[in-house]
Amino acid sequence: MKSMKMIAASILMMAGAVANAQNEADNTTSRAISFGVKGGVNFASITGDDFDSPDSRTSFHVGALVEFPMTDMFSLQAEALYSGQGFAFDQPGLDSNEHVEYQLDYINVPVLAKIYATKGLSFEVGPQFGFKVNEEFDTNPSDNPGDTNVDQAESFDFSLAGGLTFQTEMGLFATGRYTYGLTDVIQDVDAKNSVFQIGIGYKF
Repeated sequence: MKSMKMIAASILMMAGAVANAQNEADNTTSRAISFGVKGGVNFASITGDDFDSPDSRTSFHVGALVEFPMTDMFSLQAEALYSGQGFAFDQPGLDSNEHVEYQLDYINVPVLAKIYATKGLSFEVGPQFGFKVNEEFDTNPSDNPGDTNVDQAESFDFSLAGGLTFQTEMGLFATGRYTYGLTDVIQDVDAKNSVFQIGIGYKF
């Protein structure tokens, strides 16, 4: 419920910002404001000197977006996404290594500048604001009883996002994106989020 409230609040904030800007750009483009939904797979890990080659965690992202055209070739796009991140590692045990996932789930709000290279193909870059909603160690990622809730990570994460999107005339689109954390996941520990995302979506 808390996550849903955060998503709703983020969408309302984005809609308000877009509405304020719309009056200034109505005469600069023939494209209209558009809303959409998207989802896909995450390949998440961390970078930093304090962790030795961690494995990636495969998870998902899902959410909503709004795109506000400034000109025919330039737009601003804001999103509100639930995103599963973190990493995996092998924990030595008595008999064998135990595969453990450090699961960090966020509500991410990227605010992206989009440049259209050709019709339907755009490049995007901008900051992303992340709000932690879940943190746990999972010693058996395929089984819920393996979860152990913890509270070590910072509640806020700031990242830089970049990627590309191809959209059809019907509104269907496919996107690829990489986000690199600019703040440490855990205070005083050199470890930053690193996430590749592949997704699909639909704009109304």
